[in-house]
Amino acid sequence: MVTAYDFPSSVHVTRAGMDIILVGDSVGMVELGYDTTQQMTMEAMVHHCGAVRRGVDFADKNATDGAGRIPLLVGDMPLGSYEYRDTDVALKNAYRFIKEAGMDAVKIEGGSARRAHTAHQIVESGVAVMGHIGLLPQAISVTGGFRAVGRTATRARQLVDEALRLQDAGIFALVLECMPPNVAKEITDCLEIPTIGIGAGNQTSGQVLVFHDMLGMLSHPHHEAFMPKFCKKYASVGHSIQDGLQNFRKDVENGVFPGEEYAPYVMKEEEKKQFEELLEKDTADRMRRHDEAADKYVQTDEYEKLNLYGPK
Repeated sequence: MVTAYDFPSSVHVTRAGMDIILVGDSVGMVELGYDTTQQMTMEAMVHHCGAVRRGVDFADKNATDGAGRIPLLVGDMPLGSYEYRDTDVALKNAYRFIKEAGMDAVKIEGGSARRAHTAHQIVESGVAVMGHIGLLPQAISVTGGFRAVGRTATRARQLVDEALRLQDAGIFALVLECMPPNVAKEITDCLEIPTIGIGAGNQTSGQVLVFHDMLGMLSHPHHEAFMPKFCKKYASVGHSIQDGLQNFRKDVENGVFPGEEYAPYVMKEEEKKQFEELLEKDTADRMRRHDEAADKYVQTDEYEKLNLYGPK
C-alpha cells in the first residue's frame, strides 16, 4: 500500500502495480504544509480522493501492458468526521467517500470500544472499513506528539486487544503504526485479517509508506527534509526536480529556451508579409500609445492606484 493524493501520483502508483492506494489525511502535511493532519476537513479529503480516483481510472484506461490491475482505494476519514456518539454522522461521511469521491473503503483511527462500535456500524451499513492502531496521528493532542507505542508490556497487550476488537467489528484490514516488531508480529498472528505495517517491522502482512517520503520528493542537493526513521527512500526525486527547475531558469535567462525546436507554430511566408503590411499602417499610432503607457508607469504610483496593499 502506498499513499497518493492527486491525479499524477495516483497514475504513478497504479502503473507501479500497488495493491492498495491510501488517500491519507497526511496530505495535509506533505502537500498542504500543515504541521499535523488535524486540520484536514471532509471537503478537502473528498476533493483529493476524487482526484486520485480519476488518476486510477486514467491509468487503467491507458494501460499498455493489458494487465488492468486496479488498486483498492481507501479514503482516510479526517479528525472530526466519525468520533461522535451518534454514529449516523460517521456513516453519512463514510457514504460521501464512496458516492462522491469514488473510494472503495474508508479508514478510521483507534481501537477503543467506542471506535469499534463506529466501525461496526459503518460496515453493517455497507461500507468497508480499514482500522488503524498504534501511533494515531489524529490524536497527537492527547498523546503529546508523534510517538511510538507498545513499548511496555501493558500497552502492548492493550494493542492486541484493540486489534481483536476491531476484527470482531468487521474491519477488513488493520494498519499497525510505529510499534515494536514483536508486538506487530503477535497482532498479525492473532488476526485472520491482513495487517499493514508502517514503522512496525517486517512481520506484518503488508507495508505502507508515504509517497513523498519514499520517493524523496522534498530532497535537495544541499539539505534533506525530515524523514521518519522507519522510511526507506527509494528515490531522490527532489534532486531531479531542483535540477529541472534551475536548468529552465538558466535557459530562459540566457535566451536558450525556447529555440526553434520548441516554437512549432509558424506562419506561411505570404501571411507573414500581410501581417507586416498591416503593422506598417498604424506604426506611428502604436509608438505613440507605447510612449504614453511608458510615461504613465514612470509618473504614476501604480501600487497605490491598484490598492495592492489595501484601501487608502
